[in-house]
Amino acid sequence: MDFQDLIRKRYSARAYSSRPVEEEKLARILESARLAPTAANRQPFRIEVISTQGREPELSRIYGRHWFTQAPLILALYTVPPEGWVRKADNWNAAEVDAAIAMTHIVLSAADEGLATCWIAAFDPAAAREVLKPPPDWMAFGFTPLGYPSDALGTKTRRPLGDLVIRDH
Repeated sequence: MDFQDLIRKRYSARAYSSRPVEEEKLARILESARLAPTAANRQPFRIEVISTQGREPELSRIYGRHWFTQAPLILALYTVPPEGWVRKADNWNAAEVDAAIAMTHIVLSAADEGLATCWIAAFDPAAAREVLKPPPDWMAFGFTPLGYPSDALGTKTRRPLGDLVIRDH
């Protein structure tokens, strides 16, 4: 698929079928995250693949929308700040930006595989820590259901390009 078509096709799904995700597709999606560019190639993120079957009540504590646990899988993306590249001038840590790039690769790769995602940032961090029990230096960054959509792409509303781009004058 052409990249421009792919970015137009990708959308945030809010309804999923229970159809299983093929291991080959999951492997390609995870590989796309591994190949994401990161500052100094530190890769300060981890991805947890979570099966939703039978875990819906506890996973719903992380994000309470009914569709969050409809897909057969949820991907949890964590940052590992001690592994992140740090800019010397102001001690800014690139771990969150690196995780955002990896998540972007995940959602685009999933769309390319015919799968749906919805990047969730409005989750409960305390519930995520209690339910998933990541190591202490891992910080939950974002989640996405991963599965086949049972809804369809609607109209995408975006600001005009002129509102977003400033050209050097």
